[in-house]
Amino acid sequence: MSNSLFENLQQDVKRLPGLPGVYRFFDEAGQILYVGKARNLKKRVSSYFQRTQLSPRIALMVSKIARYETTVTRTETEALILENNLIKELAPPFNILFRDDKSYPYVMLTGHEFPRLASYRGKVDKRNHYFGPFPNSWAVRNSVQILQKVFRLRTCEDSVFKNRSRPCLLHQIHRCSAPCVGRLSAQQYGQDVAQATRFLEGNHSSVLSELEREMQAHSDAMEFEMAAVLRDRIADLSSVLQQQSMDAVAEGEGDVDIIAVAQMEGMVCVNLAMVRGGRHLGDRAYFPKGLRTHSGQLPLPTEILEAFIGQHYLDDQNEGEAATAQAIPPVIILNHSLQSISEAESDAGDELPENLQDLLSNQAGKKITFLHQPQGQRRHWLAMAEGNAKIALAKRLVETGGQLARARSLADILGLELESLEQLRIEGFDISHTSGEATQASCVVYAKNAMQSSEYRRFNINDITPGDDYAAMRQVLQRRYANFQELPVEKMPQVILIDGGKGQVEMARQVLAEFGMDVSLIVGVAKGEGRKVGLETLIFADGRKPLELGIDSAALLLVAQIRDEAHRFAITGMRAKRAKARTVSRLEEIEGIGAKRRQKLLARFGGLRGVANASIEEIASVDGISTALAEQIYKQLH
Repeated sequence: MSNSLFENLQQDVKRLPGLPGVYRFFDEAGQILYVGKARNLKKRVSSYFQRTQLSPRIALMVSKIARYETTVTRTETEALILENNLIKELAPPFNILFRDDKSYPYVMLTGHEFPRLASYRGKVDKRNHYFGPFPNSWAVRNSVQILQKVFRLRTCEDSVFKNRSRPCLLHQIHRCSAPCVGRLSAQQYGQDVAQATRFLEGNHSSVLSELEREMQAHSDAMEFEMAAVLRDRIADLSSVLQQQSMDAVAEGEGDVDIIAVAQMEGMVCVNLAMVRGGRHLGDRAYFPKGLRTHSGQLPLPTEILEAFIGQHYLDDQNEGEAATAQAIPPVIILNHSLQSISEAESDAGDELPENLQDLLSNQAGKKITFLHQPQGQRRHWLAMAEGNAKIALAKRLVETGGQLARARSLADILGLELESLEQLRIEGFDISHTSGEATQASCVVYAKNAMQSSEYRRFNINDITPGDDYAAMRQVLQRRYANFQELPVEKMPQVILIDGGKGQVEMARQVLAEFGMDVSLIVGVAKGEGRKVGLETLIFADGRKPLELGIDSAALLLVAQIRDEAHRFAITGMRAKRAKARTVSRLEEIEGIGAKRRQKLLARFGGLRGVANASIEEIASVDGISTALAEQIYKQLH
């Protein structure tokens, strides 16, 4: 930043109001750098342009500022909400970011007459009952297995449930009560659902007491077989509860989240552990972005915790009201006190952590308490969360070190001049089809020392001779780079990786030459003799000699990783496209089956396989399908 620009910004901030709001910093190219909140905009923004000692991370950001924008809000709470929304939407590089592409899983009980038990990800609705969220899919599977074993709820799809004529294997191994074939009434099944619901809500003792009363009642009525079933349920449930830390329930712990931040060798991990109904469900590790560790100083742990709490819990607003209320537990345990934020930065006008606590309380509709120095069982949970954060951090450091070594080796071999390995961007392409059917091309992206799945793209390839891989490669590259001049610098690849030999590389060279792009970007990966890993040859489009790296090459490991990911992404898309095309075409071939009837058939039986497995009578039961047409459909599919 020039002195004149710095002085202009100093003068300009003097005209800002002393009101709460949000500020945004931009560089010369108009790219967002940072989003912040303030109790007093004038005081906070001007603090960045004082001739005082700033941390290396903030000093690096200030040196890039060319202009700023502000938005005044009515209250500090509104500023906090707006700041979090803008961080999620804009992903500023100097903010601490906790974004990933995974939603939390839930246990779901559907709203049917005989509710179905299942795991679920995504937005919730009022028709079903959701429990969670759970930190990972393993925790959900574990809970579903417990509920199956103890309460024997159905897990089958509705299309299967409606069309069964005899109990399935799960009933035979005592994991389902077989409501599909009337082995128990809706009222009896509803009692099992109610008990499972109370168990998921943490009311374990009431469930056990109710089961014991039912067992005694059946025993008194000399219904010993049913009493034995309930006895086994009580034993299974008791066994499950003994495996959990049930002293937590005795202390009234209920629902608790534990958040621990750990730092090691310039890297940070935030570990979130979840306790629901006194049961420790497991944990999940986050690795924040935007720390700028190369600047020499990491943010304070309290600053990282505040960023995580705001982004993690406020993010649940998009999942619906039901998810929001359940996602924020009444107690959040931290391994650092947020109070130090206000002590260290209140002079600068930053938001006090109490407002974050009030905001979460208002959103959840209940009081949210932050604990820093817990006692008893909670102290044990916090120690476990801190230990898991350090383990996850050590694992990531090993993985990152290996990945960096691979990237550095490839950059050296290809002669790439990079200021940092984070600048290395590789786009890999592959073509997939089955004998020319359902041709798809994939583009995967390696950037910032990791695969960037959110930037993957699939391309449906049309208007070519079936099986012509060269034409398919030409089409996908033309579509990908038609507007390459408009790409920002950070989106322009240093390597374009082509899965194929000389023919595919030549096709890529022609396309890039037509667009005026540098053909030296192209690297083809030709399979070796017998397609054995390690015998691949790198082929170039700019006249360089082919290069055999050898099985021990770190660079080849990275090339193989990107190539295999491109192949996986292409083939999964091709199979889905092929299955869809075959499903539609086989039913379209039947005279008298239009779009509406086809849709009704697929909806009733859950897909083409279900239609094929159905009898003539079952097909005829679908609205609009006569017996004669059902016979025709059956013959066509068999």
